[in-house]
Amino acid sequence: MDPCPFVRILIGNLTMKLPSSSMTSSTKPPPIYCKIKLDNFPNQQATIPYVHQEDFHDSVSQSVVAACFNLNKYELDRLLNNNKSNKTFTTPCLKIEVYEEGRRFEPSCFSSSRRSSGKLLGIVQVKLDLKGAENRVVEICNGWIPIGVDKKNKNKNKNELFVSVKTEPDPRFVFKFGGEPETSPQVFQIQGNTKQAVFTCNFTCRNSTDRNLGCSRLESYNSWQPEKDQSSKERKGWSITVHDLSGSPVAMASMVTPFVPSPGTDQVSKSNPGAWLILRPSQSTWKPWGRLEAWRDRSALGYRFQILNDDDTNNTTIVDSCISTKTGGKFTIDTTNSNIIPTPFTSPQSSCDFGSWTTESGSRPNSRPGSGSGSDFGFLFQKKGFVMSSTVEGVGNCSRPAVEIGVRHVSCTEDAAAFVALAAAMDLSMDACMSFSHKLRKEFVQHKSFDFV
Repeated sequence: MDPCPFVRILIGNLTMKLPSSSMTSSTKPPPIYCKIKLDNFPNQQATIPYVHQEDFHDSVSQSVVAACFNLNKYELDRLLNNNKSNKTFTTPCLKIEVYEEGRRFEPSCFSSSRRSSGKLLGIVQVKLDLKGAENRVVEICNGWIPIGVDKKNKNKNKNELFVSVKTEPDPRFVFKFGGEPETSPQVFQIQGNTKQAVFTCNFTCRNSTDRNLGCSRLESYNSWQPEKDQSSKERKGWSITVHDLSGSPVAMASMVTPFVPSPGTDQVSKSNPGAWLILRPSQSTWKPWGRLEAWRDRSALGYRFQILNDDDTNNTTIVDSCISTKTGGKFTIDTTNSNIIPTPFTSPQSSCDFGSWTTESGSRPNSRPGSGSGSDFGFLFQKKGFVMSSTVEGVGNCSRPAVEIGVRHVSCTEDAAAFVALAAAMDLSMDACMSFSHKLRKEFVQHKSFDFV
């Protein structure tokens, strides 16, 4: 099936130009930040650097993305339709509220939503031309925009903000687990209202010594049975293998470092995280591609994902963040602002051509001459932009991950399967990092052997 159309709205190069009178030799303006709003999408925040009139140039040569909104076809159509009756704007409008920093706040995984409001300096509104945005790149704004008014001279603007806004098509393959990963579900590819089974998953669990086992995910959240001997408990031996429709294994996530509670606690700590290897088939064996570490950080699931080099040195950290254990969230890899250049990893085989999407020249994306399969998987992170995302539900909620993968990062089935395995490992980490005073469901005590290519 074809990929699903997505559109990215990129906001970047934010710079504030202040009048010289706002800064003396002994004082500096307070830090400046902005809230970026679009319709009903979650607000985003960004810090804004500033320059003074005598220092600024006519344009900003940097290329830094401060915020990004990702719209699927439904969200794009809804945004366009909602604005047909808008009396103020005939097109959707992006709003940027600029503030002086308020009282000091402590950064955290969720600090952007708790940031205290300071003094409002002004508001910038940018009209968005989204018609046909799924098929073309559009530069909407790239220049200085006045904000605020000088109280002494009402006709003179006090400050100016440099803003770059553009839209670009970003087609993605979309997958949906048919059940929770530990139930060995099918995985479907989604295209509009159509879904088609493309993978099957096989979850296995070996040598688990966690004694709080044998209940459903929801029951495990509601149960509370303290254990006296915390040191004897660990969660290990979990793995999930992704098969294509012919039954051939095309990716695997294997728990290689047990999830164990820190001494004196019932939580997995950042100082001793559990870890998964994401593996791809290579000449009748498995070859490591990525490493996912996870731990419990108060009310959050902390995680770190690395791309592994062939010599196991200078491994590249792709993402290091956290997700709320209460509300869940999205595990996202986006290299828009990064300079990631990992060692190439070449796929030695390809079980089938994945999807029907081609470039204008007729070639498959990411194909390189001589690769054999058309997939040089290590090169995909050299292409900046959205890579993948997967949904993760909070503790106690039924989780059927939805996975989005950028088309430019998929050349064959094994490429997509590796991301599906990564999504499964991320979802299972929510269970692995759950308090050891809670029961796990029965699927985590099944004793099966690993699958081999």
